[in-house]
Amino acid sequence: MIEHLTAETFKEKVFDYVNEKEWKYKGDKPAIIDFYADWCSPCKMLAPILEEIDAEYNDKIQIYKINTEEEQELSYAFGIQSIPSILFIPLDDQPRMAVGALPKNNLEEIIKDVLKVEK
Repeated sequence: MIEHLTAETFKEKVFDYVNEKEWKYKGDKPAIIDFYADWCSPCKMLAPILEEIDAEYNDKIQIYKINTEEEQELSYAFGIQSIPSILFIPLDDQPRMAVGALPKNNLEEIIKDVLKVEK
């Protein structure tokens, strides 16, 4: 299930960027975070693709969404310059950022290569 994050829930579920210096992911499965805004057309194109991925990967990955208009602190903390920006978080490696409304096949390649998750 896709979950919307605030700065507070992000610190609880993903990473406490205020108190931690080194990246340490708190989740128990790989994650995708979609930084978006309601007015952004490419973001609207990406949303149904992420919903398909959420359904198809059936609980193997967690998908989060962050509204950059409401959560400006998080956007600033991650240096979000343009949206959509998608953060891919593997369980045991550094997160990787991709920018733009990527097609589903590109997202699936990144899920396989970076998150190490197969359908």
